[in-house]
Amino acid sequence: MSEDRARETIARRRLLGFGRHLAGYFAAMVALVVVNMTTTPENPWFVWPMVGYGGVLAVHAAHVMGLFDVFIRRSNQQPHPKEK
Repeated sequence: MSEDRARETIARRRLLGFGRHLAGYFAAMVALVVVNMTTTPENPWFVWPMVGYGGVLAVHAAHVMGLFDVFIRRSNQQPHPKEK
């Protein structure tokens, strides 16, 4: 039962971290759009940081969903008896 509790704690911490990352992304993008539209509205340069930061956010989302856990489980497995 304690292993389930530990997994739940890890999942909650990952989700909380992702929520903070997502809030930071939206705050930064709102600020960048406002700065861009007030200084140089003819040149939409805010798109580049939006795409770059969005890519990092997507990798974080994949981590929270556990898509990278496959690699962690493989590295923690014991070697096959014939490989020793």
